[in-house]
Amino acid sequence: MTDEHPAKYDLNTELAAERTMLAWLRTGLALMGFGFVVSKFGLFLRKLEELRHLHVKVSANQSLSVWIGVALVLLGVAVNVIASARFLKTIAQLRDGKNPIAPKWQPSVLIAGVMAIIGLGIAVYLISIR
Repeated sequence: MTDEHPAKYDLNTELAAERTMLAWLRTGLALMGFGFVVSKFGLFLRKLEELRHLHVKVSANQSLSVWIGVALVLLGVAVNVIASARFLKTIAQLRDGKNPIAPKWQPSVLIAGVMAIIGLGIAVYLISIR
């Protein structure tokens, strides 16, 4: 691209960037959900042992599964935050050539922020119920 011919605004390119960001959001949400399941897996095994009188060796302290779960939840939060920041940067770059500017906060960015806050809440919850 030269300075003489700025990039032509293309809504399809912007929408493609948003679809990519939404795919990353799904990944972040999946990580958060998986982290929650992992953190509760030790508790599940202990309850299964009680109900079925199985001899499954389960530590009374499932801190490892809790911390792994919390790490996965926090990773999901990070994915959502980074996806949002990257999306905003990409859109700014697409619009650099005096193109029309759409609203700064896309709905997908707001969803990413909300999901990041929820993910942090889940992480705090997982730590507090140990």
